[in-house]
Amino acid sequence: MNTIKKLTAVGIILFSACSPEEKSFDASGSFEAIETIISSEVSGTILELNIEEGQEIQRGYQVAVIDSVQLHLKKAQLEAQYMAILSKSPDIAIQLSALESQLATAEKEKLRISNLLQGDAATKKQLDDINANIEVIKKQIAAQKSTLNITRDGISKDANSIQIQIEQIDDQLKRSRIINPLNGTVLAKYAQENEITSMGKPIYKIADLSNLTLRAYITGDQLAKIKLNQKVKVLTDNGDGGFNETEGTVTWINDKAEFTPKTIQTKAERANLVYAIKVNVVNDGTYKIGMYGEIKFS
Repeated sequence: MNTIKKLTAVGIILFSACSPEEKSFDASGSFEAIETIISSEVSGTILELNIEEGQEIQRGYQVAVIDSVQLHLKKAQLEAQYMAILSKSPDIAIQLSALESQLATAEKEKLRISNLLQGDAATKKQLDDINANIEVIKKQIAAQKSTLNITRDGISKDANSIQIQIEQIDDQLKRSRIINPLNGTVLAKYAQENEITSMGKPIYKIADLSNLTLRAYITGDQLAKIKLNQKVKVLTDNGDGGFNETEGTVTWINDKAEFTPKTIQTKAERANLVYAIKVNVVNDGTYKIGMYGEIKFS
């Protein structure tokens, strides 16, 4: 008799412990964050790597320095080529100065002959000859100027091509210093100092843990009870058999139904279609990526 009473009591306790708790929340899921993998944009030896896993770093923090000696040498070579090309550019003013001096002299001679012609001390042919000479000099100046401009433009284009290559090297030099792009916590470190890295090779993974997202799933019946920007209660185990409670905001509701993830509920329930939602939660350090959480609709 005592045995039967004991079994009955245990059954009642188990039933009372399980049933209410199973109905105490509207949805469940796990916490996640936007994880960003930062990769090298140049190839070379990692000279400095100033991070450790779990370290909080700010945007703009210099994470790594990659050897850039060859880039500096290449830039010096291009700068020398640039200066050599520019030195070949003609000085148009100097090269035209002789012809312009001849033109000025011819203009003065024309004025003198015109004055003499008025006093019948010169002939009409002399004036015609000096006018013809002036026209020849003007054409020579125009032709020389055109040739010099073409030469200068060609040299300028060659110099611009070198300048663009220098700017490309400057960009590569800038990328040889890996600067952290966002505030967050280093989740994983994929490289070490003195290792050789290459373009596209991951260096570290970072995520902003100040706000986490609880991805949960609701049924079609619950869909009408929830909307964007709605405040909900978020519950997590506190390790003592109770719950930590905080407030979250619904930031996303999937517009397409999907099957319940295999890790959630029973095989029969996984055959049901559900809708994924995301709830943003401000994290004071309590919540971790992968931690399970439960939601109560307000």
